[in-house]
Amino acid sequence: MKGIGEVIREKRTKKRYSLDRLEKETKIKKEFIKAIERESWEDLPEFPVLIGFVKNIAGVLKINPTQTVAFLRRDYPPKSLRINPKPDVGGKFTWSPRLTFLVGTVAVLIFIFGYLVFQYLKFTNPPSLEVESPREGQLVYQTTLKVVGKTSPEATLKVNNQLVLVDGDGGFVAEVEIFEGTQEVVVEATSRSGKETTVSRKIKVELNR
Repeated sequence: MKGIGEVIREKRTKKRYSLDRLEKETKIKKEFIKAIERESWEDLPEFPVLIGFVKNIAGVLKINPTQTVAFLRRDYPPKSLRINPKPDVGGKFTWSPRLTFLVGTVAVLIFIFGYLVFQYLKFTNPPSLEVESPREGQLVYQTTLKVVGKTSPEATLKVNNQLVLVDGDGGFVAEVEIFEGTQEVVVEATSRSGKETTVSRKIKVELNR
């Protein structure tokens, strides 16, 4: 029993049509015509397109188109057979403008989110506070004492309940009055959210008389 490929090939040979001529007459690439004659289904398009090819070839070669399509349906593999599989490009990475846009958008969103988190933590956390002077247990012989340190630039600072100016970097220098009964210096830094950080230094007062 002849297959569809053999029928087409014999008719083409009998009519002395080369593959190039049949390609020109049918507008079908000769690679496809050759694949049909060999019944190499894996090298051909999907079945609906293939039916169009066969009808076109049958018309040019003067073959009964109904019979030719019937031969094709008989010889074509079952649907479970994967015909003309698409190349596996799942693992192939290709950078595209769309991907660039998505990556840029994600990066901006991450930056904004990180900035907001940073500002939130900065607002809700207690301010930093370092007191360089006086030292713990320092002897004080004068009625004034210089208090030096650093805190958060946005913080409100008090030394022994006296407001002290803080510079743009958070540094501060204050002079407080010392009395005979003074025993400690208390430095309080308060954030805009009301969080407080306190550092106290014990001092020993021996005022010169």
